[in-house]
This record gives sequence, C-alpha cells and structure tokens, in this order.
Amino acid sequence: MSRYTCHYSVNLQSSNLRSSLRKLMEVCGLETIYDLDDYLMAREIPGRVSFAKLVTTEVLIDTTHATPTHVKLSFVVKNEELPLKSNNHCRQIFDLLRSTIDRDFDWQPLNAGQSTATLLASKSQSDRFNKADLHAKTTPRQTMMN
Repeated sequence: MSRYTCHYSVNLQSSNLRSSLRKLMEVCGLETIYDLDDYLMAREIPGRVSFAKLVTTEVLIDTTHATPTHVKLSFVVKNEELPLKSNNHCRQIFDLLRSTIDRDFDWQPLNAGQSTATLLASKSQSDRFNKADLHAKTTPRQTMMN
C-alpha cells in the first residue's frame, strides 16, 4: 500500500475552508465522497487507472488544537498499489496535490518536505493496525467455513 502524508496550517480568515477543500479535490481530479465537520474524503474517479492504483485522499481537520485564526490540516493520500517505484501513481497524485496547494492556496506547510511512504510512524501503531487488518481479513473466512 502506498501512503503519503503532509500537513498544513490554514488561516481561517482567508477563505471558506470547506469550499477550498472541495475545489482542491476537484482540481486534482478527485471526487468528494464524505464531507464531515472534521473530515473530508475524496477518491479518484474509476476508469482512468487500474483498481489497485485508484487513489483515496483523506483530509483530517484538527479542530482540537485550532486557534481562532488557524487550523491544522493533515492530508493522507493512499492506494493499494505497492510502491515498487519511487514515481508511482499515488506519489504523482500526492505531488499534484502539494503543487496545487503551493500554487493556488495560501496555506503554510508544517514539517515542510516531510512525507511518509508505505510505513507507519511507529512499530506499536503498525502492530495494532496489522492485528486489526488480520482480524478483519480472517473473520469473514472463518465464518463462511463454519
């Protein structure tokens, strides 16, 4: 699974955040499928690339640490493709997203240049997610066999 992340600080007074996020997704060729108070999910439109390469983008809006003027946005761009090449399809969409933000939006990057590919931040998180994935994958099969 390819997975890339980036974080931005957004000035809340500069524009309407929701419409800006929707416009960003549209410019990047993604359709918004969920739009909640603190979360937005968009996906690539099927038909252009193989199923495993279809990219999903999640935007986490950190309202817990928001100030009256700024809020933190965390972008997670991912797909099921194994990142065997450094310039894979998921990375291309991630780079398009970042370049569009840099060009069209006045958002300040946090931890500039830092992105995460494929691996999760800590082993304990990785173990927790792997156990959950293993349970989710094996439970239906076991149920069907019984």
